[in-house]
Amino acid sequence: MSNKHELENSGACKPHKFSRHSSHRCPSGQRGAPGGLAETPILSSPQNQNSSRWFRVLACFLMLGLAGGLPIAPINFAVPAVQAQGVPAGVRQGYSLLEKGWVDDAIQAFEGALRSNPQSLDAKLGLAIAYQRRGRIQEAWNAYNDVLEREPTNQTALEAVGEMGVYRQEWQARGIEALTGLLNQNPNDTQARSKRALLLGYQGRFAESLTDYELLLANNPSPETILGAAQIYTYSGDYQQGLELFNRYQATGEEIPGNVAGAYALALRETGNAAQAVQILTNQLRQSPQETQLRADLAQAYAATGEINEALATLEPLRGEGDAALPLARALTSIGRNQRRTDLYEQGVALYRQVLSETQNPSFALVQEAADVLSELPSQRAAALNLYQQLVQQQPNNRSLVVKQLALESQLGRISRSELRQRLLSLLQPLPSESAERRALASALIPLDPPDPALLPVYQQLINAGVDEPFLYFRVAQMLIQENQLAEARDAIAAYTATEAGASDFTPELLLAEIERREGNLEASARRYQSLIERNPNSDVVNSALRGLAGIRLAQGRPDDAIAIYDQLIARNPNDLLVKLGRSAIAYQTERISQTEAEAVLEEWLETKPATDLPPELFSLVGVLPPDAERIALYEALLQVDPDNTPVQLRRLQVIAEDDPELAKAEIEQLIARNPDNLSAYFVKGELALALEDFELASEAYQEILAREPDNIGALMAMGGVRFTQQLYLEAKPYYERVLEINPNYLAARQTLAELNVALDQPFTALEEFQALNEEQEAETGTPNPQLTNRIQRLEVDILKRRGFQPYWERY
Repeated sequence: MSNKHELENSGACKPHKFSRHSSHRCPSGQRGAPGGLAETPILSSPQNQNSSRWFRVLACFLMLGLAGGLPIAPINFAVPAVQAQGVPAGVRQGYSLLEKGWVDDAIQAFEGALRSNPQSLDAKLGLAIAYQRRGRIQEAWNAYNDVLEREPTNQTALEAVGEMGVYRQEWQARGIEALTGLLNQNPNDTQARSKRALLLGYQGRFAESLTDYELLLANNPSPETILGAAQIYTYSGDYQQGLELFNRYQATGEEIPGNVAGAYALALRETGNAAQAVQILTNQLRQSPQETQLRADLAQAYAATGEINEALATLEPLRGEGDAALPLARALTSIGRNQRRTDLYEQGVALYRQVLSETQNPSFALVQEAADVLSELPSQRAAALNLYQQLVQQQPNNRSLVVKQLALESQLGRISRSELRQRLLSLLQPLPSESAERRALASALIPLDPPDPALLPVYQQLINAGVDEPFLYFRVAQMLIQENQLAEARDAIAAYTATEAGASDFTPELLLAEIERREGNLEASARRYQSLIERNPNSDVVNSALRGLAGIRLAQGRPDDAIAIYDQLIARNPNDLLVKLGRSAIAYQTERISQTEAEAVLEEWLETKPATDLPPELFSLVGVLPPDAERIALYEALLQVDPDNTPVQLRRLQVIAEDDPELAKAEIEQLIARNPDNLSAYFVKGELALALEDFELASEAYQEILAREPDNIGALMAMGGVRFTQQLYLEAKPYYERVLEINPNYLAARQTLAELNVALDQPFTALEEFQALNEEQEAETGTPNPQLTNRIQRLEVDILKRRGFQPYWERY
């Protein structure tokens, strides 16, 4: 019996390959791109161009078998030298027969020797070698392990167990132990290290595997080592490094073996060479038409070239075939993720669950692979969390696994956002020194969306450490935008778009549009959204751009346009309750619908969606509705997710203030005391003070912000508003003028200054300002601003009446 035959019977299989920045990365978490990018049933990262991102990176885990992996040469150990003195004749005879190649006779001799002396290690070792040469693999495995029970440092037995670890998935862990034993005796044993690296990769223990390969690749490795490293780097998600190693292997004059074609094709596919991957796999499938994994790989390559029908047709023969369940599951989830086909993804998930239920003692790698896939579907997150908890019990020091577990616990509402932050900070500091482990952590962190700005130093440390995860820059940009560090955010976006993954990604445009909105360049932001909509990269990005554009139109005082955009979204997604939620927030704010109608939409959401589904649109609607004591639990749930959300925090405190204003004030002081640098808390204090008509307290809050950030536009506008409300018009004016010094195009400041001129009894100056604003908006958009037009008309009427004239439209 050959080693290949043993592999064929092992049940081992090829790994699921996913990448946060490609069709194989599965992110969990809700979308947080500006513009209200909503969570979709699968792939919850902000990117989806040629392949899905968001995420990116959820690590992939390996179960290689005859569908992939290195060719395994038969073990043919040299017969150990046996001293004549003190060695029984039967044992000497057995070794002599082995040297002559008479394996069956040697087996009989060793078995006879053991009947006479069952404790003879020489006889046990000889019998193990003879069994192995005869192809009696299970018996050889047992015999070698018998030797190691008596003599744990026996090098021949350790080497054999390490070699045989590749035969069967259930032998891999023991093989790793044996090879580790060899390396403890001789750390420079490159063969043992190469074999261990491959086995670690098969087990999905990529950080450890790649640590071994880093040592090997730096010291004149053999072609076989390079080929093994190429596979493991590829399956760990480092496709560029994997491709470079495949090229390095071919540069030695060797051809890529057929059973490694899937890994090579994956590296090609994920580095922009999907057509070449199709060609390689098509040729290989002609030679092995019954190979299920090749067929599954080919389907994914077709999908990457946009040939979806061809991809699904390629998979059709696998449906209903029991031994094809896992390859089919991998292909369906990959294609479903990339094409936003929830139906395909759910079919793949059902197959994963089937495989888990039918596999006795599923491997660590298979369980982790399934957990990663299940975590992408909101309906399967509880099941995914259960799997991660099992995995963490087995590997409590695996920090990337713990990150995934914590992320799911947060999504399911089992831990608060603040607890998630504390546990992650404790877990991630200091970062590991091994580059492979840092990369695994980066892959686990990327799906956290929206990312927590408190973790910004961790992401930056990963980037500075050279972790090759381009999407880290995207996440850093998101955090910097949340912190209003807009110039730094632009730099992070530029770093991301300079990478191969970022160059083809449209979602940075959403971030740039949000930056322009925050800078007050509303029309520039609108143009960017419109450009995205016209290019129509994919439905998720277009929907996000439409929602962002609706927000801009509302900020420009064009609520009718904003409502019209949401009507477009509803036409595109008639059953999307999220869109209805967002439309209602705007419609209520602009008095298009009543409070009762807005609250009905809110109740519909709360009744039909899980309590952990808390999208940005929900925050918006809850924040614009009046405070309601019956919603106090909802406020608190939302604030667990985003404790710095000013409108929701304000509503909660307003409810408290209805019964006890002093308690509400005390609570906001506690919020500030916990984090004096959190500017959101001061904004809440100011808004609460205004609601209580405590203008001095409001002034104190906004002045605290300005003491920290003198050019904070929000605080300047708010401070001007306080003085305006107090009718201290001359004191209000400098605040608005300062805003315009910072941003001359800030629409709200220009409108308010015009209103100030009205209040200061300078109607003609105000009229000129309103008219100039309206002309500018008409030049930019093609239509005058209806609110400004109405304001100009009312101001003209006031001027006419003060001069004793009656407007012509009032005459009858």
